[in-house]
Amino acid sequence: MTRASPRTAKRRAPKSTPKNGTPAGVPTNAPKNGTPQRRLRLLGGLRTRLVVAFVLVALVSAVTSTALAYRESRTAVLQRAQDSFQKDFLARVNTVVPEVVMPPDVRSLASLATRVSEGLGGAPLVVARYQDLKATSDSLADDSRISPQLRAAVASQDRTSFQRVQYEGEPYLVVGTPVTYENKQSSGLEVYAATSLRPEQDDTTGVLDAVRGGILPVVLLAAILALLAARTVLRPVRELGRATRRLAEGDLDSRVAVRGGDELADLARDFNHTAEELRTSVGELREQEARARRFVADVSHELRTPLAAMTMVATVLDEDADQLPPDAAHAARTVSAETARLSRLVDDLMEMSRFDSGAAALNAAEIDLGETVRFSLALRGWTDAVRVELPESVRTVADRRRIDVIVANLVGNALRHGAPPVTVAVGAEWDWVTVTVTDSGPGLPPEVLPHVFERFYKADASRTRTAARDEGGSGLGTAIALENARLHGGTVEVANRGDGGTGAVFTLRLPHRHPTEEQS
Repeated sequence: MTRASPRTAKRRAPKSTPKNGTPAGVPTNAPKNGTPQRRLRLLGGLRTRLVVAFVLVALVSAVTSTALAYRESRTAVLQRAQDSFQKDFLARVNTVVPEVVMPPDVRSLASLATRVSEGLGGAPLVVARYQDLKATSDSLADDSRISPQLRAAVASQDRTSFQRVQYEGEPYLVVGTPVTYENKQSSGLEVYAATSLRPEQDDTTGVLDAVRGGILPVVLLAAILALLAARTVLRPVRELGRATRRLAEGDLDSRVAVRGGDELADLARDFNHTAEELRTSVGELREQEARARRFVADVSHELRTPLAAMTMVATVLDEDADQLPPDAAHAARTVSAETARLSRLVDDLMEMSRFDSGAAALNAAEIDLGETVRFSLALRGWTDAVRVELPESVRTVADRRRIDVIVANLVGNALRHGAPPVTVAVGAEWDWVTVTVTDSGPGLPPEVLPHVFERFYKADASRTRTAARDEGGSGLGTAIALENARLHGGTVEVANRGDGGTGAVFTLRLPHRHPTEEQS
């Protein structure tokens, strides 16, 4: 009688490789030509970036954990099923094989296969082979689940071997072992068993579904945590932004609360320190500016009395200059002219101090703008030196004296520093009235145009003295003209001619206040 002594097969961990070769969690249908600007807009806010970062980290972690859990659980389940089935199969073969008469016939092989199958759970298919003979435990089933590779391994390696195969869409574990005599000599008898792995596959699929079902709660929790973190981070940032805007709007007392000792708290302290330093600096500048204004106003006021006396003396000397020697006459006329210029400069400084202090008042009344311009030119003897385009009945509500000052400064500037012909034109629309003064001189350099209305601004030599001279040359004429226009709610604009000619164009633009509106 013979006795089987099969050997235990070596354990092999299963391998799980995706069919398309793509790692788990990596989408294969990602867009290839997304718009960068749109992505930047979507991820532009700090809150959005924090939420996206948290969700991505949670999603990657969950997917990775799911993949690892599925692999480990699948490996453990399959290994346990493989070891258990292989152990039971070898034990059953060892029990049944000693009763087989060698060499066996087909009937003996069928009995062997049936008895081995009946002793195993799940009624697996058992195939017994001896040379060219074979028999199965189920006469209706074939042995196609046993691959040639497994039969070759069992026959050549003289040890138990196993293989996982797919048969009709179902996973199977196939184990084969050779039967040997007690002296280790091969008997030529081979026994194979094939059992379904469907229960194990269902178990691992259930684990995968359970883990995968937890991804959504994890992602939602990550989004909530990201929103809370973003709120914690963004609250001081928003407070700092609001304080910065208030500071930019002139609220020098704007501060932010300092909470904690982190980097945001350091930023808040730095902002408060900067705001305090700015308030101190601005306060000092305002005080210096106020002192300077008071000084100019006081000096101008104190100079008026001695200037009045000097003006009277200069007027007497000027009237008697023809009776003096030539040198004395020239000196007398020079003193008279410079005294008059100094008197006008003091008057202009007093006017500017009233603008700076907010004491300038507008005495508005209904006027004919064309007649006001014509009177201003005639008063200074410029009627023959200036071309006029004055339409009839351009009536508006304005301060006649201040309009006269504006026109006098702009026309005097054009006559003094431009070249003839000088043209003064009055225009009217429903919303605006304009007075345009155009000369034919060299114009103003582009770098000078933004500074024309600055006080005492000096231009280059293309205009003989300054770019901002009034009719008497105090250096404040265009600045006073602009302040008078602003007092009306208007402005004065300057540009070079763009019609192919040369020269500068000054345009007084005032709101067209209709007399009927003022009366209502």
